Amino acid sequence: MIVPKFLNPTNSFHAELRKRINDYFVEIKAKPTGNAKLYTKAIILVTSFIAVYVHLIFFTSPILAISLVECMLLGALTSAIGFNIMHDGAHGSFSQKKWLNELAGLSLNVLGANVFMWKTKHNVVHHTFTNIEGMDDDINAKPFLRLCETQKRYKIHRFQHIYFLMAYSLLYIYWIFFTDYKKYFTKRVGEMPIKKMSLSEHFTFWGFKALHLVLFVVVPIIVVGFQAWVIGFLTYGLFAGIVLSLVFQLAHTVSDTHFPVPDVQTGKVEDEWAVHQLKTTANFATKSKIVSWFTGGLNFQIEHHLFPHISHIHYPAISEIVKDVCKEYNIKYIEYPKVRLAVASHVAHLREMGRK
Repeated sequence: MIVPKFLNPTNSFHAELRKRINDYFVEIKAKPTGNAKLYTKAIILVTSFIAVYVHLIFFTSPILAISLVECMLLGALTSAIGFNIMHDGAHGSFSQKKWLNELAGLSLNVLGANVFMWKTKHNVVHHTFTNIEGMDDDINAKPFLRLCETQKRYKIHRFQHIYFLMAYSLLYIYWIFFTDYKKYFTKRVGEMPIKKMSLSEHFTFWGFKALHLVLFVVVPIIVVGFQAWVIGFLTYGLFAGIVLSLVFQLAHTVSDTHFPVPDVQTGKVEDEWAVHQLKTTANFATKSKIVSWFTGGLNFQIEHHLFPHISHIHYPAISEIVKDVCKEYNIKYIEYPKVRLAVASHVAHLREMGRK
């Protein structure tokens, strides 16, 4: 596949947007990275995760229902750490200090995945070629789901709007036990080659994979037994998969977002990159402080895609600037006021893709 190319207009929407956002940070005399508010949240999430993990394994409740709730809570905390700490760290927006960003990014390794692979898949491919089939690995859920019109349709897709949560539940377990290894050995993320890994990056990959197996497989089996571990780990992993998938899918695979197809001969896309991001991305529940806190501002997905190096704690403020510039340039700003409306739009999109 030819690498897609975006327009480079002289009267750039993106240039005007960058200017106004830069002016905003100069005006408020603040850095675009995280601050005490983010670091406090990070401490709360990590401390809570450790506390639940320790209680679940070493002080296991004799009541099964309580243990299962704790497993789901651990899954929610895993997702929240990914949304709030790892995500900002991997984009270099968690802190002004490089080592602190790297430390925040390594939280993904402790949770079983690999931040090196993530940066290629997410920072490079997804953020550049959002919703472009064949490039954006985030819309590749074949053969279980058909997420855009250019993907092959199977008969089972008629029911994908019914069983999609079952497919999403597999994401986390599939990610940490299969797709990371696939990327490592094929040296590719979809169609995109991965840059050559250094010796330390190879060591980090295998070292943290081993650490995760010890913490989440070996230790629990020794302490609580194999059967209890299977039930608990599946509950934990499947719940985390649903939460992670929904947050990311509500931002890109809904009825109002586009799935641009580059010119077959030239690879050209009809819009400049920033306009492409507006057409392929949606916000949801931005007025909900609870949703914004838990998702690490990923409900402000438009702002994140336009300015990935700005910490999510600034998204509510800069979203007003983005909206104003969109109005001036007559560019649609896709937003769902409630989570349930975004979910309904996603389900409608799945139903549509399953019927065509």
